[in-house]
Amino acid sequence: MIKVNTEGTLNFLSTDELRGIDTRKAVDELKTLGDTGWMGLPADYDAKLSAQIKDTASKISGQSKAFVVVGIGGSYLGARAAIEYIKSPNYNALPKQTPDIYFAGNNASAEYLQQVIDLIGDRDFSVNVVSKSGSTIEPSIGTRFFKSMLEAKYGAAGLKERLYITTDKKGSPLREMAAREGYACLEMPEQVGGRYSVLTAVGLLPCAVAGIDIDEIMAGAKEEMDNGLESACLYAAARQALYRKGKKIEMLACFEPAFRYTGEWWKQLFGESEGKAGIGIFPAFADYTADLHSLGQYIQEGERTLMETFVTFEQPRAKLEIPGGTLHDDKIGTLAGMDINKVNQAASEAVKKAHIDGGVPVIELFVPSLSAKSYGAMAYFFERACAVSSLVSGVNPFGQPGVEAYKNNLFAILGLSK
Repeated sequence: MIKVNTEGTLNFLSTDELRGIDTRKAVDELKTLGDTGWMGLPADYDAKLSAQIKDTASKISGQSKAFVVVGIGGSYLGARAAIEYIKSPNYNALPKQTPDIYFAGNNASAEYLQQVIDLIGDRDFSVNVVSKSGSTIEPSIGTRFFKSMLEAKYGAAGLKERLYITTDKKGSPLREMAAREGYACLEMPEQVGGRYSVLTAVGLLPCAVAGIDIDEIMAGAKEEMDNGLESACLYAAARQALYRKGKKIEMLACFEPAFRYTGEWWKQLFGESEGKAGIGIFPAFADYTADLHSLGQYIQEGERTLMETFVTFEQPRAKLEIPGGTLHDDKIGTLAGMDINKVNQAASEAVKKAHIDGGVPVIELFVPSLSAKSYGAMAYFFERACAVSSLVSGVNPFGQPGVEAYKNNLFAILGLSK
């Protein structure tokens, strides 16, 4: 489903340089590594798992007007990305029959947490705590707040009905708490790291609560798993070939604001997977055309260490015609009656040409539409491409030893023992 176009790299890479990236070896090596449970998730998804997640989501939607997902990194980014991509960045503000969804435990800001609490107000609410280890400070703080709020509002019996845990099958303090205190618990499959977990209950439960067809998400992922290896390898090869030519920063860019949190999810996926051993492409994201009025000057004429990857949706979800009339000479009178999507498409073409001419190679990813099916396909596409790209560069995509440095320092500063 995801198509890759590398024509925008031809001024920067020879055919031999692109073909010289051995993705076949990386694909073979991937089969021998641990933590690759994510690779088979679309095939393993069955009616039993679908029903479990949907039944849990139905219970949450039936009992609550607000739903809080407590988690950090891969424990919330994929779910938030999917809801904004498939539904809307304005999901909570739009009329709907499903609960408002808030994300907490992804920072240590008292102001942010207080605002989430205020937004819930007196409404009925439920909470989903998502964590592999159960020991990361930010979500642990969030869990303490919302667990105490649930108990104060609904009592011990109500707490058991409204606190949902998503964690590892075994060895997790959260699972032990769920078993001891009687909370519903959904599993993170074995050998699936946090940033590769969006196609598990981690991402699928919040999506189902938002009224998204999770079967469609997984159908798109399955289609990409079966048919998308060549495209994922081409993307991985192009970015690694450009990296070897000195393009050390990749700017993922999209002209649809609904993609913004998918960009945030992508940053974690590639940053934690590739940034090791003193090497790695730095992942950045830009929301076009808005960011062209802040980053555009640097991209056009700054240091030539950038490559770009454009994500383009072939079928826009909405259509609006530009009204006629004006209060001043804004120079666009001849565009009256034109579909705004044509302007967006023209902007993409203009930016691509300008940036290539300015020394920035552009890879293009074409996606059919903003839909549940394409989200599943895109998630699987990026996960596979990321794993292959990491192995091409010589690093294991599934560890993140550097993340522990700040955690260890934080524990020490707070006088805690790990």
